[in-house]
Amino acid sequence: MPEAAVRASLGCGNPLRVADLNPGETVLDLGSGGGIDVLLSARRVGPTGKAHGLDMTDEMLELARRNAAEAGATNVEFHRGHIEAIPLPDASVDVVISNCVINLSADKPAVFAEMHRVLRPGGRLGISDVVAEDHLTPDQRSVVGDWSSCIAGALSRSEYLRGLITAGFTNATVEFTSPYADGMHAAIIRAHRP
Repeated sequence: MPEAAVRASLGCGNPLRVADLNPGETVLDLGSGGGIDVLLSARRVGPTGKAHGLDMTDEMLELARRNAAEAGATNVEFHRGHIEAIPLPDASVDVVISNCVINLSADKPAVFAEMHRVLRPGGRLGISDVVAEDHLTPDQRSVVGDWSSCIAGALSRSEYLRGLITAGFTNATVEFTSPYADGMHAAIIRAHRP
């Protein structure tokens, strides 16, 4: 991995740990930053697969493209855009991954709907994110999140599950992996598009 890609990685977990990527699949990383998860995904899906990265900043896209060139990755593509309006066609990817980005969105229902839209039937999510325990109210989460905007917008476990189900996902799970702050956890989120 290019050192610049490793240094630019600021996630709260490892979505590839649960994404179960297979050769030939197409994967999309929401909030791809410097591209480390895209480059790792590209290795797993191999030359017959494709790894897409989506980021909203030109600086990160430039860095990701330099990192891809340095790594010699030819099965990657980086797109400028927002996770609430993914610039890919309907049913165009097999797997959506993300590393601590969805909690930053002010419109999570739009993100869930967009993930469902771009996934092919039978596609799946493997996401790392910050998730609150159900007993914390939005106001309490805001107080806990004062020191970090990353956790101020975190959903509770039941809110996350409800949002995924409302968007049409099945087999949705939220597994806490490590404490992040009082009542907040790094978590792995899995779900399938039927």
